[in-house]
Amino acid sequence: MPGREPGASPLPSAGETGATAASRAAAPAASASSLRREILLRLRQRGPSSPDQLAAVLGASRTGVLQQLRALESADLVVRQTVRHGVGRPRHLYDVTPAAQDLFPANYDGLATGLLAAVWTMGGEQLIEDLFAARRRQLGERMQQRLAERLGPDASLGDAVRELAVFQDEQGYLCRAVDDGNGVAWLQEFNCAIHHVARDTPAACAAELELFREVLGASVVRESHIARGDRSCSYRIEGLRPD
Repeated sequence: MPGREPGASPLPSAGETGATAASRAAAPAASASSLRREILLRLRQRGPSSPDQLAAVLGASRTGVLQQLRALESADLVVRQTVRHGVGRPRHLYDVTPAAQDLFPANYDGLATGLLAAVWTMGGEQLIEDLFAARRRQLGERMQQRLAERLGPDASLGDAVRELAVFQDEQGYLCRAVDDGNGVAWLQEFNCAIHHVARDTPAACAAELELFREVLGASVVRESHIARGDRSCSYRIEGLRPD
């Protein structure tokens, strides 16, 4: 057929299952992703390197390494510089950019937990509660400003709940809003973005509940709770106009 490479077959070979064929087709993509990660790690550890140097240390082909470097450069994860040494062709060296930092391991959970432990040793439970109250006020100001900018002063409670769900979803909570049509809305968070903190510090969850009440100016009741082992944190919000 036109366009098919000689010897290439889009169909599983005899005895090859569909799952095996799918795995075979996915292997190049997985291999490319793995190579990109190894390139970033090596650049982070060794500093500016040429494609030849990376290929040698990674045991990969120069062509393959160069292909992945170009992809990383397009994504602003590596930067290329040209270095000249006398006569002859210049060398191209690659290095990671600040944008690549988020791809490397981090321990923000450990930092937050350690800081809270330090705060507790300084002032006990009351200082922990004061800390989360201050955070609640900061978040509340941001949410109120966003609601005012996006919805205006005459927004309905239902619109405010939906916008709040969008805000929480952007923070990593896998959040959605549901209106049952009878004057009740539900705000559901299917992920706790601060799970390790919330699990060990009840003040975090108490602050979130109070935050929603203040921002929405409505009755908000938590009906399910991830920290208790539920699938989601679900909040019942009353005061909407029935359909």
